[in-house]
Amino acid sequence: MADKDTSSPMHSHRTQGNRKDLCQEHPYGDVGQIVALILFLIIWALDSFIFKISTIPSNYIPLAIRLVLAGLCFLIAVYFAFISHKIIFNEYRDPPRVIDTGVFSLVRHPLYFSALLIYVGFFFTTLSLFSLLLFICIFLFYDYIARFEEKKLQEEFGEAYTSYKKKTTKWFPRIRSEHHRSP
Repeated sequence: MADKDTSSPMHSHRTQGNRKDLCQEHPYGDVGQIVALILFLIIWALDSFIFKISTIPSNYIPLAIRLVLAGLCFLIAVYFAFISHKIIFNEYRDPPRVIDTGVFSLVRHPLYFSALLIYVGFFFTTLSLFSLLLFICIFLFYDYIARFEEKKLQEEFGEAYTSYKKKTTKWFPRIRSEHHRSP
């Protein structure tokens, strides 16, 4: 990953300082994620517990099944977030390099993937269709900021990042079997 832009006021709160091994984030990525989360939680809560306009599917799928699905989403999200955060911020790479091990070998954006799983988990709890529609918009926003970061990574690492992109999916983890790996 490449250097974070700490000159911008949007990044002045960063604790990693001028680490040359970290990727530059989209300047509005953090703010956008916070706004998206707040908006999602408001829409989800209002529709799920007060107005109940678009929660009709919850009448057909038992709460126990929905909670199991939500719980799985939350558990996987916590795992991806914890491991990827640990790899990104606790390991200094000198010289900087493409991170392609651990959860980064399963998906190119494990922190964003974990955030998206949290949204999916909330959706499963009540099956609010309004929150599902908002989730689609949020996913498009995450894809937008991921494309920005991938452009920066491509500029920084060239062929190494191209090779990584070819073998690792952007959003949906592909579990690799030791017996079926390509040469």
